[in-house]
Amino acid sequence: MIKSMTGYGSASGSVDKLDITVELRSVNNRFLDCSVRIPRVYTYVEDAIKSEVQKSITRGKVDVYVSIDSSRADDVKISLNEPLAEAYINALSSLSQKYGLANDLSVVALSRFPDILLIEKKETDLAAFSDGVCAILRSALKEFDDMRSREGQKLAEDMLNRLAEIERLLKIIEERSPKTVEEYRQRLYQRISELLENREIDESRILTESAIFADKIAIDEETVRLRSHIAQMRSMLESDQPMGRKLDFLVQEFNREANTIGSKSNGTEMAHLVVDLKAEIEKIREQAQNIE
Repeated sequence: MIKSMTGYGSASGSVDKLDITVELRSVNNRFLDCSVRIPRVYTYVEDAIKSEVQKSITRGKVDVYVSIDSSRADDVKISLNEPLAEAYINALSSLSQKYGLANDLSVVALSRFPDILLIEKKETDLAAFSDGVCAILRSALKEFDDMRSREGQKLAEDMLNRLAEIERLLKIIEERSPKTVEEYRQRLYQRISELLENREIDESRILTESAIFADKIAIDEETVRLRSHIAQMRSMLESDQPMGRKLDFLVQEFNREANTIGSKSNGTEMAHLVVDLKAEIEKIREQAQNIE
């Protein structure tokens, strides 16, 4: 079943004791436009995220939000610079003895000297971390696709109803078209009768004019093509592949045939039918713009 371009999905998980949440939001767009928002220190994961998104999405403006909570992480290590600490202690003891000062050195005071405590961050396996984030992203994409599929099903149902209405109107137009020719023949006969009064009317001339008129307003080719387009669209709506761009093109063909039928229409009733026909096509066009 086709998918909508609009959707939302989220998932959470843990990688190296980092709590990670991934959210996806998308809206309509002619092409795929993916933007990733992730803490600056982890920007090296951005390309992998975009690559994963491209595997599942072909059209739409997609925003990916990655939040990382490091409050439980143990990737920071504090070590003591022992040689430097001993050097400070010896220097302070010497200073106390030489000048007769109280040696009030404490652990806290010593730790405040430069480079006594060394803070190091454990090395991170960048590839493993990137894979972990992408695994969470895939879970979010699953929820995201489920929502798009549900929305796509609703769009497809609405478009199928519109197609059924177009077929109903098309049937009425096809039934009404021959009557238009007969009405034209009767009007032509009446006008000629009024002009010639009691003189004999050339029936063959009226038949010829009626045939020319019938050929001029014939819509058989247009209705056949329109019915073919309807069958093709039904097939597209059942496909699992992205069909948005093809549907956009096909709707243009719908409009082309409807406009031609309208230009050949004669009479108020036919004009109203064509207006209704084009209104249904326009509604399908609006829905097709929401499809991936």
